[in-house]
Amino acid sequence: MFSDDELLPISALQHLIFCERQCALIHVERLWAENRWTVEGMHLHAKAHSEKSSTVDGLHTTRSMPLASHMLGLSGVADVIEFPKSGPPVPVEYKRGRPKKNDSDRVQLAAQAMCLEEMLAVTIPVGFLFYGKNRRRVKVELDAALRERTAQTAKRLHEMIANRETPTAMREPKCDQCSLVELCLPSSMRFKTGSSQFVARELAATIASDGPLTDDEDE
Repeated sequence: MFSDDELLPISALQHLIFCERQCALIHVERLWAENRWTVEGMHLHAKAHSEKSSTVDGLHTTRSMPLASHMLGLSGVADVIEFPKSGPPVPVEYKRGRPKKNDSDRVQLAAQAMCLEEMLAVTIPVGFLFYGKNRRRVKVELDAALRERTAQTAKRLHEMIANRETPTAMREPKCDQCSLVELCLPSSMRFKTGSSQFVARELAATIASDGPLTDDEDE
């Protein structure tokens, strides 16, 4: 069980699945930068959160609902939670683009559902992802495999942040879509708080390749 002070953002799970280094730069190094995709995403979430809660034909829709799980050690805010007349609530997460090849969106949605389950003592079998590009919902079955993936991702997130671990940069095609690409690349790395492991590795490599520091170099 985690205390309130130990809860980490649900959104960090998506960062972790996309790229562990990106996650560390945001949540350990405290770096951030915007690009077209992050701005569009913020606008979509802002629109979802700005609309008022409502009840239509017995379906109550709550927006911007705070969530927390002390079992997973996560907290956040749900875009939309639908409460039907009968049956469990249904989380709906808004995304700007299209369905992704990885599980990042599904894991984030599952984490929201698992938070709700803990808070309300219910079981939630399904949720939905709403994608802004095609303006449609995708149904997500919250099965045992997805729940286990979510729990393991949350565990890895806590390990990374507790150890203040920042993985080494590796250039990949997906880097072109990352708003932090200019901050992440080795050529533009900075020695910042939280990057002690990276600094130690680089220093050890330098000493191993160049030999011990001379008096001049030490100055």
